[in-house]
Amino acid sequence: MNGRSILVGDTDALTTNGSAGAGTRGESGAQIQATQKGKPKRTKQQRREIIAAYLFLSPALLLFIVFIAGPFIGAFALSLFSWDMFTSPQFVGLTNYGKLLTDTAVHIAIWNTVVFTFWSLVLHLGIGMLLALAVNRAISGILKYFLRTTYFFPFIMSWASVALMWLYLLDPNFGIVNFYLGKLGLPTPNWLQTSSLALPSLIFVDLWRTLGFTFVILLAGLTSVPTHFYEAARLDGANAWQSFWSVTLPLMSPTLLFTCILTVVGAFQIFDPMFVMTSGGPGASTTSIVLYIYQTGFQSFQMGYASTLALVVFIVIMILTIIQLRISRYWVHYN
Repeated sequence: MNGRSILVGDTDALTTNGSAGAGTRGESGAQIQATQKGKPKRTKQQRREIIAAYLFLSPALLLFIVFIAGPFIGAFALSLFSWDMFTSPQFVGLTNYGKLLTDTAVHIAIWNTVVFTFWSLVLHLGIGMLLALAVNRAISGILKYFLRTTYFFPFIMSWASVALMWLYLLDPNFGIVNFYLGKLGLPTPNWLQTSSLALPSLIFVDLWRTLGFTFVILLAGLTSVPTHFYEAARLDGANAWQSFWSVTLPLMSPTLLFTCILTVVGAFQIFDPMFVMTSGGPGASTTSIVLYIYQTGFQSFQMGYASTLALVVFIVIMILTIIQLRISRYWVHYN
């Protein structure tokens, strides 16, 4: 009886253990299946961290939606309509986009903007780099800070005040520029009313105002280059140009990329000097694409077509920025 009891007890124990093992194996299989079907369930701590992250990001996301994503979607929707702000919008589909191909005024405005952007980029980088090299190498101490402040001062002035100031300085009748040119026996042209001189004059005014910003950025990039690289290049027999090409440019590539992007984006969106000084004239020789958008939307009241132009400008600026990023990556990899 004792033996039978032992056997029965052992059998019950084995049965119980077997059932427990099967249950454990069954639970493990269910967990594996649940894991295979999808991601494992997050814990309460993980859910709290995710909620906290979204709460911290919500102000930036709200600003992005209100000021960037929302207006972009609204502009795209409006570009599909014809609307003069006085009557009900009429759906026209892609007609506004097709109009871009035949609108001569758009082509002129884009060409003026491209010319302005090209010369702005060349002059800002060229003159800004020369000034930064001269100040960084030849001048030190208080004079360096004085020159940095002096060059940067025009940038803190508003575009409207700068444009009005140069509008009077370049006036053909009582402007200071023509007054001193006449004293020197030089020609005194009508700078802003001559088609061949109006756009170069605006490029010069833009350079005068924004060169200090470019100069300060490039000077900061130069001061961050370690001096022992120049010492090593000098020991290898490199001259000033070789040191500049092999040391300065590669190490300043992030700074140059930042400067190029800011200059191109700012020049492509130029509006104030054209609006205040020339109103896009004479003719359309100084009409930028942004000024043309303003004229189309708020003077001709073609809001749908103006929205189409704005979207095109956005896409062009985005493409130019991507191209500059690609070129910068290639430059860094090549060097």
